[in-house]
This record gives sequence, C-alpha cells and structure tokens, in this order.
Amino acid sequence: MSGDTLTLTPVSNFTVVLMTTSVEPLARNGKLAGKIAVVTAASRGIGRAIALRLAADGASVVVNWHSNSAAAEEVVAAITEAGGTAIGVQADIGVPADVDRLFAVTLQEFGALDILVNNAGVVAVTKPTAEVSDEDIERTVAVNFTGTFLAMRHAARELRDGGRIINISTGYTRYPSPKVGIYAGTKAAVEQFAVSAAKELGSRGITVNTVLPGITDTDGISQDVRENLDGFIAMTPLGRLGQPRDIADIVAFLAGDDSRWVTGQSIVAAGGLV
Repeated sequence: MSGDTLTLTPVSNFTVVLMTTSVEPLARNGKLAGKIAVVTAASRGIGRAIALRLAADGASVVVNWHSNSAAAEEVVAAITEAGGTAIGVQADIGVPADVDRLFAVTLQEFGALDILVNNAGVVAVTKPTAEVSDEDIERTVAVNFTGTFLAMRHAARELRDGGRIINISTGYTRYPSPKVGIYAGTKAAVEQFAVSAAKELGSRGITVNTVLPGITDTDGISQDVRENLDGFIAMTPLGRLGQPRDIADIVAFLAGDDSRWVTGQSIVAAGGLV
C-alpha cells in the first residue's frame, strides 16, 4: 500500500496486525471531520461501503476484519490513497477478547471514539430449524448477539458526548422467511439493544439507531435468495437489487449531525420490499 506501514503492535498479550497511515483526511471540512469511527466487518460488502463513505465525509476509520487481510488492506489503501486516514485491525467479533482488543487499539491509535457501526454478522446459516446445529447456534449468537452487545458496551463507556452507535440488522426481522430463524432472531435482539441504549445515552447527546437492509448485492446473499433474485426484484417497488452504497449513505446520515433528532429507531432500507 502506497504511503502505508505494516507493523505488529502488542496489546494486552495479543498481536495486532495494524495498517496505518499519516495521510490527512479526505475531507478536512467534511461532515465527519475530526471524528473517529469503528466499522466492524469492514473489509467487504456493506461494511466496506460504509468505511469508504465515512472516510469520504472526513472521519478517520478503523477497518475491522476477521480473516481476509488482503481485502482489508485494499479498503485501507483506497482510503489513504484518496487522502484519508484509516487503520485495519484484525478481530473476531465472536471472541470477547478480540472485541476488547479492537477498542484498545482504537483508543491507543486515535485517543477517542465517536462512531461505532456494528456491521459484523453471521449470515451463512440458512437452514430449516430442524437442521441447525449446535455449532451454528453458538457461532451466530457469539457474533450477532454477544459480540454486538460487547461492542456497544465499549461504545457506551468510551464514546465522546454527541457520539453515534449504528447497528446493522436485517429486513428479515420484518419479512418472515423460512430457514433464517437463528439469523433473524439474533438480529432482532440487536434492534432491541439499540432501543434500550438510546434511552440510556440520550442525555449525553449520543444517538443509537439500527439500519435494516433488504436484499443487497453482496457475497452474503444466500443461495436460496440468489436463485430467486428476479422474483424479489419484481416485488420491489424501486425495481432493483440493493447496493452496498445504498446502506452506506443511510449510515452516513445517521453518523452525522443532520440526524441529531433521530434515535432509538429501526430504519428499513429495502427499496420498498419490506
């Protein structure tokens, strides 16, 4: 990556692969200039689009990734080569110690936190209830439920006043479907986390909201949905498949000051399908 350095930073007995840059932000006077944002699962898909959009608005972005270091490096490079500031931090959101490390590195590198986008989620479990394994349940709950809550707990403790928490749920919580019970159930909990936290943190000017994407063109689309895409598009009033940028733009709105009077809300972004 041009202009970047790759270092190994020990934090609390862990080793963190940290991709850093000293380049100035994309938008010195952007809506999010001076803000520090953590985006979980930001190496591809919706998370990638969110990281790029927040950086375009001037935020310094922590690009969290789990297993795809090359994809994370590409996101960091895209931001830094455009003149932004980003670091990449490996952390499995389903592992509590990794969640702790993610926030420790953020505070170590930037000294503050303003925006948390909880995008990480297990979406691969699309099975009839009778076929869901114990391992499926454990992993989905670890990431979607426990990991998201632990990240929110860090944010509740560490966000500067006026901060933002934005959770990514799913349209499946509004559009009941077969084979997604464990996924939709854990994401429904995420929406309730946000409603409760919004009431707790409002006195500090912190808003907490959830975005519920509909079918979006990422590699996370299940095989069942992919085989019936034409039908879903035909049922969607806006007549197309959602794009990661569609979700990123809504997150950017919620991350900025224009959304200061919006909190505790679940915003469906599905082109009218849901």
